[in-house]
Amino acid sequence: MTIQDNDIHPPWPRRTGLVELFDLGHPDFRVAGRIFATLGYPRPSWGTVKLTLHQQALLVGTQPAAFRPVPGAWGRAGYTNVRLRVADADAVRGALVMAWRNRAPPRLADRLT
Repeated sequence: MTIQDNDIHPPWPRRTGLVELFDLGHPDFRVAGRIFATLGYPRPSWGTVKLTLHQQALLVGTQPAAFRPVPGAWGRAGYTNVRLRVADADAVRGALVMAWRNRAPPRLADRLT
């Protein structure tokens, strides 16, 4: 099952600190003021998640058609593009959860199972 760009919204309640904002021409998702995912970058049918380098290597290695490091220094910092039209929906959800956990304060990180 693939996921479309208009279907992707982190699937958890506000108690996890999720905030959706529209910045720089596309929506982004934040926890504690820190961006963990965006939609529409680098193109409308793509997204970006903030992963650890290990998480990034795992996703890029297992689904190279769907995940790739953002070019340049951003990619070397863990920012990872997601090609939404070819990505498996479960893999995208997993990437969102990992990205949220990476950016959430410790007091929130245990709220999402």
